[in-house]
Amino acid sequence: MIRPLAIDLFCGLGGWADGLLAEGYDVVGFDIERHEYGEHRYPAQLVVQDVLTLSGSQFRDAALIVASPPCQAYSYRAMPWKRAKALPPPDNTLFEACFRIQREAGEAAGRHIPMVVENVRGAQKWVGRARWNYGSYYLWGDVPALMPDARAFKVPGFRFDGSDSFQSAAVREGVKAPGMNWSDRTKRGQYFTGIAGRRTDRGNGVRFISRDCGIDAVAEGRKGAGAGAEWFDQNLCQLPSGSPRRKAASAMIAKIPLPLSRHIAAVFRQ
Repeated sequence: MIRPLAIDLFCGLGGWADGLLAEGYDVVGFDIERHEYGEHRYPAQLVVQDVLTLSGSQFRDAALIVASPPCQAYSYRAMPWKRAKALPPPDNTLFEACFRIQREAGEAAGRHIPMVVENVRGAQKWVGRARWNYGSYYLWGDVPALMPDARAFKVPGFRFDGSDSFQSAAVREGVKAPGMNWSDRTKRGQYFTGIAGRRTDRGNGVRFISRDCGIDAVAEGRKGAGAGAEWFDQNLCQLPSGSPRRKAASAMIAKIPLPLSRHIAAVFRQ
């Protein structure tokens, strides 16, 4: 039996790949660097190449394309800081490259090749409204009409339809997340939704000892492990952007939850 081929753009540590592999795809990931942090690494075939240099015609045999272009520029501009608000519009080149590759792949194949692109809520102002959101994971492209139900950590008054935030609902209802220190004014940037699994250093990398990051992310309505209070408690926010610990935390935060990646994979596997 021939296994369908999936192309994973901006693949990082392979949140998309985990679900695709579980649903029986052959997966080829593309990223500008190899992400390896201790025991954590991309689980499928990896090509280290700038996505901007790819031609979609080489993916004519693909059954599905998925992509998670970098979200930092969009996230920062969504922050309530004067410096962030004063920035010029972000460069959408990487986001737009996904749809160029899809178009070129479809033209070479003579058929439509579905694609799903994931990014953050703040990207909508610059690239258009997302078709669906799964907690903090916003989706564009060929998003299936039926999507899995993301269950947030229960906070009275919180709505998971994108009309409200987990943080604002918690503040409005007076709910306190375990591990948060509201009295410490040096940690104003800590995210309520970012309570992450505990970690411990192991060699030059980072070994995550929390439960499955994808499942926990869905349960708490947040983007993976390694964000929030731990980002500040362990001074990850003050580390150079290229440091192994900060890069490892960022890569884990960006991982797509397994229930989401498996659902998308299963829909287009049929």
